[in-house]
Amino acid sequence: MAIVVQLATRVDDDQAEEFRETTKKLGLSTADALRMFVSSFNEYQGFPYQVRVRQVAEPFENEREASDFANDLSMRMIADEEG
Repeated sequence: MAIVVQLATRVDDDQAEEFRETTKKLGLSTADALRMFVSSFNEYQGFPYQVRVRQVAEPFENEREASDFANDLSMRMIADEEG
């Protein structure tokens, strides 16, 4: 017989309401959705989706640098399509 443990967390009101609405649209209770997440998390031994650090781009020094970057990127994209 499995022992059932209650987990609790806090989220802001907007996030909680959106979560409730989304689970309802999916035909799930919020508890069912959380149980599904925990089950997937345990099965994957981590998040069941990619988790990464958001990379913040550095601004270009000037308009010329931005233009050179865009041109180089365009040329690489064209080369990738051709070859």
